[in-house]
Formats: sequence, C-alpha cells, structure tokens
Amino acid sequence: MPRGHTDKKLLIRGLKYMAFVIPLLVLTTYLFTLAFLNKDTKILYIVLPVAIVGMAATIWLGFKGIRTIMRAVFK
Repeated sequence: MPRGHTDKKLLIRGLKYMAFVIPLLVLTTYLFTLAFLNKDTKILYIVLPVAIVGMAATIWLGFKGIRTIMRAVFK
C-alpha cells in the first residue's frame, strides 16, 4: 500500500503564513496595550481600531497557516 508524501510547496506556504503570524501577534498586542495606556489622548481612537483589525488578521492568518500545513502533511 503506497503512502502519500508531504507536499513540500504547500508546507512551505503554510510555514510562511506562520512566520508572518508571530511578529504580527506581538505587534498587535503591543498596539492594543498602547491604546489603553493612552486613554487621555486622541491616539486611543486611532490605534485601537488598527489593533483590533490586526488581531483579527492575525487569528485568520494563524488558522489559515495551520490549515495549510495540515493539508500539506495529511493529503
């Protein structure tokens, strides 16, 4: 019974997604904290939406990266 091999191109694409997620996770967490440390200034209204959209993008890219890696390994 032949066994399937890992699709290396798909695996590399999934790892690229995950490599992009790690710095984005740190950056958006920092922006979120920065927004709430500056409650008295107007920067809260600028940085907070950017941080929320960035966190949503980070979660989406994380799931997409994990799904791509799983498809590469188990297909």
